[in-house]
Amino acid sequence: MTSFLIRGRPRHATAHIRVRVAHAVLGAVAGVWWLVLPVTTAAARVPVPPATAAGRQDGTSVADLVLPFTAVAVVLALAGYGRLRRTRRARTRTTPGTVPAPPPAPGPAGSERQARAALRLADDCVRTSREELSFVRERFGEQRTEPFTHALRAAETELAAAFAIWRRYEQGLPQDPGARQQALAGVIGRCAEAGRHLDARAPELDRLRGFGAAAEGLGAALVVAEGRFRELTARTVTAQHTLADLRQRYAPSATASVSGYVEQAKDRLVFATTRLNEARQAADAGDPGRAVGRLRAGEGAVAQAELLVDGVERLAARLREAAALAPAARTEADTRPPAPHPTPAGPEPHRPADAETEAPAGPCEGARVPVAGGGPGGRDVSAGGVREEPDAGPGDPLDVLRRAAGRAAGAGPGVLEDAALLVARCAVAGAEEFVAVHRGAVGVAARARLAEAARELGAGHAGRADAAARQARELAERDVRAYGTPYAGPDGDTAGLAGALLGGILLPEFPDAGTPAAFGGPTTRSRHHA
Repeated sequence: MTSFLIRGRPRHATAHIRVRVAHAVLGAVAGVWWLVLPVTTAAARVPVPPATAAGRQDGTSVADLVLPFTAVAVVLALAGYGRLRRTRRARTRTTPGTVPAPPPAPGPAGSERQARAALRLADDCVRTSREELSFVRERFGEQRTEPFTHALRAAETELAAAFAIWRRYEQGLPQDPGARQQALAGVIGRCAEAGRHLDARAPELDRLRGFGAAAEGLGAALVVAEGRFRELTARTVTAQHTLADLRQRYAPSATASVSGYVEQAKDRLVFATTRLNEARQAADAGDPGRAVGRLRAGEGAVAQAELLVDGVERLAARLREAAALAPAARTEADTRPPAPHPTPAGPEPHRPADAETEAPAGPCEGARVPVAGGGPGGRDVSAGGVREEPDAGPGDPLDVLRRAAGRAAGAGPGVLEDAALLVARCAVAGAEEFVAVHRGAVGVAARARLAEAARELGAGHAGRADAAARQARELAERDVRAYGTPYAGPDGDTAGLAGALLGGILLPEFPDAGTPAAFGGPTTRSRHHA
């Protein structure tokens, strides 16, 4: 953690000082020698023949003036050379030194903006690197890709630490202004370290994949991407039938979290079709640079379509588990004393005022559930309320487990603890999928809540993990609504380009909207720019 600390004087600055001192000493020695030389000469002077003495005509010979003039010329030359070097360094300096004053430190508002930008960029780099690495691992296996897996894990660790610091900062900790500034510096430093881990391995990954000047590995990479594309096309059709069946068996709230997933998966596959075909054509035409860029865009679209289809399949499996566990959870909830509904610790600075009395919709719950019992439209959170809803028709098994576990929160091992973990895992996975496929629009607030949910789930705090994940999902959905349509041509969307920008598959900072995100940190992720 020294990357963002204040550094001392550069080593080469000391060398420049030594050169100047040497020049000054040399000039002083030459001057003293010039002054002392006549005295030493006079002390050892021998008689001069009369003829020679007469030839001097009481004046100074030319030989006596050579040495002083030479010494003066040397001193002036050295002084002029030193001044010229100092002037040239002052004009062309590109590294920190002693001459220019350091830039002023940013204030709290500026540091917050830098920290937000660093968190979002580092999170995008980690997600993109994870997606590309899945294709590399499928081709080369675990052993040959271990260095890249290690770099990705190191980056994930740094990013998780940065989000933890940021979350505490959002909660007002620490309170001292100086310590808060240091916390922001820590966030920025951790994000920079995460990016360095990925940047260091990016060139090696390209060499492994054969993405050099000739791009020898393009053919094999295209085979892997096209194989996953074909498999995913069949799975998307199956997911569509699965979702239709879930909607018939359960309440609308049970499937609201994956609403639109199949359509978005199809959109990503349309984009992948276009880009993979263009990659194949560019490779056949001998244009490896364009082929690699199109391949990476197609791989990103395939990876996100796979996430969306996985989301539908995951929800179907979790609903089956919840339906099997619900009777035992209801029975145990009847015998447990009531407990307060779990809420996430700390303030919620990004939560809207009109949501103060409602819990945010989570990845396994479409409708908002009022936190306070009673009132019009409210549902009873007592054991009787848990027991009554499934008897009225198709229900939401995950919601039943959530309310049953909430009634007896912290009761210890048992059916309700299993129910709480099942609900929390579903909530965290759903929020993760949503953020991943909409990361072009999702801000730092949602990402920080998602990181908090993952930490709480890893610590075994199911209730807090569920609540944080549901907040992350609500904030992410709000960001996507505010983002709007990222791109629209004269006839609307062009071959899934809007979804590719929304998903962060293409980097929006380039005007041609055709640069794909690749494995790497901030300095290497856009290296496949055409």
